Amino acid sequence: MNTKTIGLNEADDLSKREESHFFDRKSFLIKGAGVQKAAVAFANSDGGEFVIGIADEKEEPDPSKRWKGASRIEDLNSHLQAVFEVTPSLDLKYEILKCEDKSGYTLRVLIEKSSEVHKTADGTVYQRQGAQSLPIKDPQKITQLAFAKGATSFEDQIVKDVPAEQIAESQELISFLNDYSPKTDPLEFCINQNLLDYKTWDTKVAAALLFHSYPSAVVPRKCAVKITRYETKEDDPERDHLAEQITIEGALYPLINDTINAVEKIMSSVKVWTSDGLKNLNYPPEAIWEVIVNAIIHRDYSISDDTQILIYNNRIEIFSPGRLPGYVTVENILDARYARNSKIVRTLNRYKEAPNKDLGEGLNTTFQKMKEWGLKPPEIMEDKNYVKVILPHVPLAAPTEAILKFLGSVEKITNQQARDITGIRSENLVKIEFYKLRKEGFLEKVPGLKGSKSAWQLTELGKAEISKQ
Repeated sequence: MNTKTIGLNEADDLSKREESHFFDRKSFLIKGAGVQKAAVAFANSDGGEFVIGIADEKEEPDPSKRWKGASRIEDLNSHLQAVFEVTPSLDLKYEILKCEDKSGYTLRVLIEKSSEVHKTADGTVYQRQGAQSLPIKDPQKITQLAFAKGATSFEDQIVKDVPAEQIAESQELISFLNDYSPKTDPLEFCINQNLLDYKTWDTKVAAALLFHSYPSAVVPRKCAVKITRYETKEDDPERDHLAEQITIEGALYPLINDTINAVEKIMSSVKVWTSDGLKNLNYPPEAIWEVIVNAIIHRDYSISDDTQILIYNNRIEIFSPGRLPGYVTVENILDARYARNSKIVRTLNRYKEAPNKDLGEGLNTTFQKMKEWGLKPPEIMEDKNYVKVILPHVPLAAPTEAILKFLGSVEKITNQQARDITGIRSENLVKIEFYKLRKEGFLEKVPGLKGSKSAWQLTELGKAEISKQ
């Protein structure tokens, strides 16, 4: 067996690392059934790794005492045997870890996402969800999983004319591995994570997207992000509405951060009427982050097109190339767990500041934060060969409530302003909202203002109503 000696800091990192969708710790005392459960769950999901010989939080609250390895390497044979007995056979790598400052040997097992459905010895199918390995008992769901696993991902395709050394010596990979435990040689990391073909050392698309300085130059598909700013609310903007357009390229981790920074910079220059007056085009930062991260990491890279972000005066539209993967639908997208690009998702999750740290909760977070900010929920749809997400800058409150709130800080309101703050596009429909408030005695026309300058103001009763709120 291959034995690797690691330092105390690396051992402590493994002992303290949070268990997740991609990582688990198991006591040396774990039985073969438990080992199989973890291995099968990772293989049936997006791959991952587990270490046997390090107790979890429930068994040992003190991280410094969790390393409780086997006294002899041979004592780990039964755990390995359990992994090898999984059917069908797993795509895995393993190594024995030894820390001179801690007692005993531990077993690190790296499981690759499989194209088949795996079962434990008792015939149970498990799948990883968050930090748990959960059984799938519904035959229909097992069938759906089998169909989804039959799909191949473009991230596994070979990129020609990109030698392995070009990836291994890239600044992005070196920077990433500075915070990675256990300390790993760049080529060894790429081979272990199946980012390079282990027989030929050929570079895969996932490796180029993750670590090449200019993936668009070597991946035979468009894979950048294009941000477009339109100064309008219209569904079909014209050329005159185009205010700005930029393209962002680079390895995925900096690409995600650069994209979000660019979107926030553009939004900071956009002024819109809200129920609180004239404000910047603000959204919950978490909503922007999660939707953009999902669009970039879950897109179909076999489609030659950039991820598109369109910023309007009243909404943001994000187009992610490719339709929804596997068994994911618009209806179940908040509950389903399926990653088209498992190597990309898994590697990004290992960054110190992972963009996809809360794996599987991203869109749920987006919906929750939009609600907390008083904005209407996102709209998700499949539009031709794209997944389209719309973040509307429209208040969740009823139009009459938004109008009254606006007049709490501004003396009068025009039809155009009311359309801006309510999201109602029709001038006549806004008039109906004004008439409702006039009927209740809250609003009146501003004397002397007619035609396009016509406006409404609060009555004394309306002012009294506002003061109660």
